[in-house]
Amino acid sequence: MQEDQPLKPANILNIVATNQGKIPLTKEIPKAKPLTAVQVKAMMDEGAVVVDGRSSATFGAGHIPGAFNVQLSSSEFEQRVGWMTPDDAPLILLMDSDEEAQEAIYKMAFIALHSRVAGFLEGGIDAWMEAGNHAESVPQMDVHDLHHKLSTNGMQVLDVRDAEEWDEGHIEKAHFLTYTRMVEQLTSPAMLPTLPLSKDQHIAVTCATGKRSSTAISVMKREGFKHLYNVTGGMEAWEAAGFPMRDGEGNVCNI
Repeated sequence: MQEDQPLKPANILNIVATNQGKIPLTKEIPKAKPLTAVQVKAMMDEGAVVVDGRSSATFGAGHIPGAFNVQLSSSEFEQRVGWMTPDDAPLILLMDSDEEAQEAIYKMAFIALHSRVAGFLEGGIDAWMEAGNHAESVPQMDVHDLHHKLSTNGMQVLDVRDAEEWDEGHIEKAHFLTYTRMVEQLTSPAMLPTLPLSKDQHIAVTCATGKRSSTAISVMKREGFKHLYNVTGGMEAWEAAGFPMRDGEGNVCNI
C-alpha cells in the first residue's frame, strides 16, 4: 500500500542543496516581485504553476485554470506547497492581497522554497479577469446536500485525509486517497491514476474541514476530472450532523 511508504519532507531536494551549500542561504527577508496578468499567462505557457493561497470558498468562486489551491491560512502552508507542486516548476503566487503574497514567500523561505517563486499576480484574480482571461469554479456542497445525493443519485465520495483520520471514521463506500499521494513524491509515484473513478463521474471530495479537499480538487482538475464538489465543513460537519460513519474495521462508529 502507498500509505505504508514514508512521505518525503516537503521540498527535500532544495533543503538538501541548501544544507550542502549548493543553494545560498537567504540573509535578507525574501520579497516577491509583482507580475501582470499578461506576464503570468506567458510564464504559465512556459511551465510555471500558480499557487492560489486563498480560502477554499474564494478559490471555488473563481480561479486561474490549473492553479493549485494551498491555503495561506493553513499552519502547513509551505509544507503543502512543497508536497503538491512539481519540483522543477517556477511558482507564481495568487493571494487576496499583495501583502499576503509577501507573507507567503516569507513562510516558504523556511523550507528553501522561496527561490522558486517567480513573483505574484498583482491585483489578484480581479487583474486576471480584467485582462480578459478565463476563470474556473468549484461548486461547494454542504454535508446535508451530500447525504441526500448519496441516497438518491449515486454521488461518489473521495476522502483525502490521512489514514489515521480515515480509520477513526469515514463515510461508508467512500474512496480513500491521502491528498499528498495524488502527486508524485520522492518516495512514491502519483497515486491518483489508481483510483477506481472515471473523470466523468460526479465526485464529492472531503477532508476534515474543506481545506485539503480543495487542494485535492485543484490537482484533480489539472488531471481532467470534470465534475468535482468540495464538501464544506468536511467530516467534522458530517459527524456534527449525526450522519453515519464507519471505522477502519468497517464498524459503525458514531451511533
